[in-house]
Amino acid sequence: MSEKRSAADAVPESVRWQGLGAVADARTQALVLGSFPGVRSLQLQQYYAHPQNQFWPLLQALWPQCPQPPREDYAGRCEWLLARGLGLWDVYDSCEREGSLDSAIRAAQVNDFAGLRERCPGLKLALHNGGESYKHARQTEALGLTAIKLPSTSPAHASWSFEKKLQAWREALAAHELL
Repeated sequence: MSEKRSAADAVPESVRWQGLGAVADARTQALVLGSFPGVRSLQLQQYYAHPQNQFWPLLQALWPQCPQPPREDYAGRCEWLLARGLGLWDVYDSCEREGSLDSAIRAAQVNDFAGLRERCPGLKLALHNGGESYKHARQTEALGLTAIKLPSTSPAHASWSFEKKLQAWREALAAHELL
Protein backbone atom coordinates (compact mmCIF):
# COMPACT_ATOMS: atom_id res chain seq x y z
CA MET A 1 0.00 0.00 0.00
CA SER A 2 1.48 3.36 -0.95
CA GLU A 3 1.50 6.36 1.29
CA LYS A 4 -0.56 9.45 0.38
CA ARG A 5 1.63 12.54 0.07
CA SER A 6 1.32 16.16 -0.91
CA ALA A 7 3.04 17.52 -4.01
CA ALA A 8 5.48 19.41 -1.78
CA ASP A 9 6.82 16.06 -0.54
CA ALA A 10 7.68 14.89 -4.08
CA VAL A 11 9.92 11.83 -4.00
CA PRO A 12 11.05 9.53 -6.78
CA GLU A 13 9.12 6.42 -5.69
CA SER A 14 5.54 5.88 -6.79
CA VAL A 15 3.14 7.54 -4.37
CA ARG A 16 -0.58 8.20 -4.30
CA TRP A 17 -1.32 11.71 -5.54
CA GLN A 18 -4.53 13.69 -5.07
CA GLY A 19 -5.62 15.69 -8.12
CA LEU A 20 -7.01 19.21 -8.35
CA GLY A 21 -10.63 20.25 -8.02
CA ALA A 22 -12.75 21.21 -10.99
CA VAL A 23 -12.65 24.75 -12.35
CA ALA A 24 -16.28 25.00 -13.48
CA ASP A 25 -19.48 26.88 -12.74
CA ALA A 26 -22.95 27.48 -14.16
CA ARG A 27 -21.40 29.18 -17.23
CA THR A 28 -19.42 26.07 -18.21
CA GLN A 29 -20.48 24.70 -21.59
CA ALA A 30 -17.33 22.75 -22.42
CA LEU A 31 -15.07 20.93 -20.00
CA VAL A 32 -11.41 20.48 -20.91
CA LEU A 33 -10.45 17.13 -19.43
CA GLY A 34 -6.83 16.24 -18.95
CA SER A 35 -5.67 12.95 -17.51
CA PHE A 36 -3.97 13.96 -14.24
CA PRO A 37 -1.87 17.00 -13.29
CA GLY A 38 1.88 16.79 -13.69
CA VAL A 39 4.18 17.21 -10.72
CA ARG A 40 4.67 20.95 -11.37
CA SER A 41 0.90 21.53 -11.51
CA LEU A 42 0.43 19.58 -8.28
CA GLN A 43 3.20 21.54 -6.57
CA LEU A 44 1.64 24.88 -7.57
CA GLN A 45 -1.98 23.63 -7.31
CA GLN A 46 -2.65 25.02 -10.80
CA TYR A 47 -3.78 23.32 -13.99
CA TYR A 48 -1.21 23.32 -16.79
CA ALA A 49 1.49 24.98 -14.68
CA HIS A 50 4.49 23.49 -16.48
CA PRO A 51 6.01 26.37 -18.46
CA GLN A 52 6.34 24.18 -21.57
CA ASN A 53 2.72 23.06 -21.56
CA GLN A 54 0.96 24.74 -24.47
CA PHE A 55 -2.52 24.90 -22.90
CA TRP A 56 -2.61 28.55 -21.80
CA PRO A 57 -0.74 29.90 -24.88
CA LEU A 58 -3.04 27.88 -27.13
CA LEU A 59 -6.15 29.35 -25.53
CA GLN A 60 -4.70 32.84 -25.76
CA ALA A 61 -4.21 32.26 -29.48
CA LEU A 62 -7.89 31.29 -29.79
CA TRP A 63 -9.01 34.58 -28.20
CA PRO A 64 -6.26 37.05 -29.21
CA GLN A 65 -8.56 40.04 -28.69
CA CYS A 66 -9.00 39.18 -24.98
CA PRO A 67 -5.65 39.05 -23.18
CA GLN A 68 -5.28 36.48 -20.43
CA PRO A 69 -4.12 37.55 -17.00
CA PRO A 70 -0.43 36.79 -16.44
CA ARG A 71 0.82 33.39 -15.28
CA GLU A 72 1.16 34.74 -11.71
CA ASP A 73 -2.60 35.45 -11.59
CA TYR A 74 -3.94 31.90 -11.73
CA ALA A 75 -7.33 32.86 -10.26
CA GLY A 76 -7.64 35.53 -12.95
CA ARG A 77 -6.76 33.00 -15.64
CA CYS A 78 -9.43 30.62 -14.34
CA GLU A 79 -12.03 33.40 -14.41
CA TRP A 80 -10.90 34.31 -17.93
CA LEU A 81 -11.49 30.70 -18.94
CA LEU A 82 -14.89 30.47 -17.23
CA ALA A 83 -16.02 33.69 -18.94
CA ARG A 84 -15.52 31.87 -22.26
CA GLY A 85 -17.72 28.94 -21.23
CA LEU A 86 -14.80 26.62 -20.56
CA GLY A 87 -14.01 24.61 -17.46
CA LEU A 88 -11.05 22.46 -16.42
CA TRP A 89 -10.77 19.10 -14.75
CA ASP A 90 -9.05 15.75 -15.10
CA VAL A 91 -10.44 12.29 -15.62
CA TYR A 92 -8.56 11.01 -12.58
CA ASP A 93 -9.21 12.18 -9.04
CA SER A 94 -6.15 10.38 -7.67
CA CYS A 95 -3.56 7.89 -8.79
CA GLU A 96 -0.19 6.36 -8.08
CA ARG A 97 2.55 7.69 -10.31
CA GLU A 98 6.26 8.34 -10.44
CA GLY A 99 6.97 11.52 -12.40
CA SER A 100 4.46 13.24 -14.69
CA LEU A 101 3.92 10.90 -17.64
CA ASP A 102 0.49 9.43 -18.32
CA SER A 103 2.13 6.09 -19.02
CA ALA A 104 3.23 5.94 -15.37
CA ILE A 105 -0.32 6.31 -13.96
CA ARG A 106 -1.37 3.32 -11.84
CA ALA A 107 -4.35 2.50 -9.62
CA ALA A 108 -6.29 5.54 -10.82
CA GLN A 109 -9.59 6.64 -9.29
CA VAL A 110 -11.91 8.31 -11.83
CA ASN A 111 -13.53 11.66 -10.98
CA ASP A 112 -17.28 12.02 -10.35
CA PHE A 113 -18.42 13.28 -13.76
CA ALA A 114 -22.10 12.90 -12.90
CA GLY A 115 -21.72 15.14 -9.86
CA LEU A 116 -20.02 17.82 -11.94
CA ARG A 117 -22.71 17.53 -14.62
CA GLU A 118 -25.31 18.41 -11.98
CA ARG A 119 -23.31 21.53 -10.95
CA CYS A 120 -22.96 22.66 -14.57
CA PRO A 121 -26.40 22.49 -16.21
CA GLY A 122 -25.20 24.06 -19.48
CA LEU A 123 -22.40 21.54 -19.96
CA LYS A 124 -22.61 19.96 -23.40
CA LEU A 125 -19.08 19.15 -24.47
CA ALA A 126 -16.10 17.18 -23.12
CA LEU A 127 -12.84 18.27 -24.72
CA HIS A 128 -10.44 15.43 -23.96
CA ASN A 129 -6.94 16.89 -23.85
CA GLY A 130 -5.01 13.86 -25.11
CA GLY A 131 -5.37 10.13 -25.51
CA GLU A 132 -5.32 9.07 -21.86
CA SER A 133 -8.23 11.38 -21.13
CA TYR A 134 -10.10 10.20 -24.23
CA LYS A 135 -10.07 6.64 -22.89
CA HIS A 136 -12.98 7.90 -20.72
CA ALA A 137 -15.05 9.31 -23.57
CA ARG A 138 -17.78 6.70 -23.06
CA GLN A 139 -18.27 7.91 -19.50
CA THR A 140 -18.65 11.53 -20.58
CA GLU A 141 -20.91 10.55 -23.48
CA ALA A 142 -23.11 8.56 -21.06
CA LEU A 143 -23.87 11.91 -19.40
CA GLY A 144 -25.16 13.33 -22.68
CA LEU A 145 -21.95 15.18 -23.52
CA THR A 146 -20.31 15.22 -26.92
CA ALA A 147 -16.78 13.89 -26.45
CA ILE A 148 -13.99 15.22 -28.64
CA LYS A 149 -10.41 13.97 -28.67
CA LEU A 150 -7.94 16.84 -29.00
CA PRO A 151 -4.17 16.70 -29.28
CA SER A 152 -2.49 16.94 -25.91
CA THR A 153 -0.99 20.27 -24.94
CA SER A 154 1.61 18.46 -22.81
CA PRO A 155 5.30 19.02 -23.52
CA ALA A 156 5.52 15.21 -23.80
CA HIS A 157 3.33 15.41 -26.95
CA ALA A 158 5.77 17.18 -29.23
CA SER A 159 4.93 15.29 -32.42
CA TRP A 160 2.35 17.96 -33.35
CA SER A 161 3.39 21.55 -33.88
CA PHE A 162 1.73 24.35 -31.92
CA GLU A 163 0.01 25.49 -35.14
CA LYS A 164 -1.40 22.03 -35.84
CA LYS A 165 -2.70 21.71 -32.26
CA LEU A 166 -4.17 25.21 -32.46
CA GLN A 167 -6.04 24.35 -35.66
CA ALA A 168 -7.55 21.20 -34.10
CA TRP A 169 -8.65 23.08 -30.99
CA ARG A 170 -10.02 25.98 -33.08
CA GLU A 171 -12.06 23.63 -35.27
CA ALA A 172 -13.56 21.82 -32.25
CA LEU A 173 -14.54 25.01 -30.44
CA ALA A 174 -15.88 26.71 -33.56
CA ALA A 175 -17.96 23.65 -34.49
CA HIS A 176 -19.70 23.97 -31.13
CA GLU A 177 -20.09 27.76 -31.28
CA LEU A 178 -17.62 28.47 -28.48
CA LEU A 179 -15.44 30.87 -30.50
